Amino acid sequence: MTPLGIPRVQAEEGVNRLAGMDGDGWGGPNGRPSDGPSDGSSKGHSDNGRDEEPPQERVVRRRDRRTEVTTTADQRLLDSRGPTDWVHTDPWRVLRIQAEFVEGFGMLAELPRAVTVFGSARTHRDHPEYATGRALGAALANAGFAVITGGGPGTMEAVNRGASEAGGLSVGLGIELPFEERLNPWVDVGIQFRYFFARKTMFIKYAQAFVCLPGGFGTLDELFEALTLVQTKKVTKFPVVMLGRSYWGGLYSWLADTVVAQGKLSAAELALLHVTDDVDEAVRLVGESYQAWQDTH
Repeated sequence: MTPLGIPRVQAEEGVNRLAGMDGDGWGGPNGRPSDGPSDGSSKGHSDNGRDEEPPQERVVRRRDRRTEVTTTADQRLLDSRGPTDWVHTDPWRVLRIQAEFVEGFGMLAELPRAVTVFGSARTHRDHPEYATGRALGAALANAGFAVITGGGPGTMEAVNRGASEAGGLSVGLGIELPFEERLNPWVDVGIQFRYFFARKTMFIKYAQAFVCLPGGFGTLDELFEALTLVQTKKVTKFPVVMLGRSYWGGLYSWLADTVVAQGKLSAAELALLHVTDDVDEAVRLVGESYQAWQDTH
């Protein structure tokens, strides 16, 4: 079955006919128009002695299909009936992926300077980490930065809320998940993505820094992707701040005592990470890095 719902055999026969390869339709040997009937008889003549061309059909069919009802492209486009499996095929997914990039680029292209903040969706509103996220969002807004989060609940909501309450721009880039809620109510500009890689591109492309509050696999995934892009110089002047020494200290110690010690990372690469407990220090690191980037551009 072709993407238009036409049986593949029928579609191939149609191509053959149009190429002049079907002997039952028009066309002679090698697809060229024949000079006359194959039985050697002459063309038909009218009463006035002039040759008459036989009427030509727009679509030539095999004898056993001459009675089939023809359809136009518009009819097939507008007809809701027929197979729908094609919407779940990879070529169609490519169009959806393209649409996500177009929507993301279009909506965020004029975003002011911004910081992407990650953290757990499971943080409760009465937890100290929620208060930290809210304070961070407000401090970034007061420093002139928009905030970008995953748009979900927990720490993400706290950061969006803090920025919004301080009068800053609050952006949420959500993801279609079976267990996660819709965008939180503190998001000013929001996009819901189907694909993680399209969403990750927006997190990186439109941010001047990353700040990671305590979180799980999703936060760790974004943390190490950001570090890899900075390490390989895919992005430049991009500070990565881990906020919360008691939470991130063990990971940092493992990187220093094991990964660097065994030569898998250099000391300079480890220095790409900044660990702090202080919201103001995190904002200062972001501001200094952004100023350094401005000075070189």
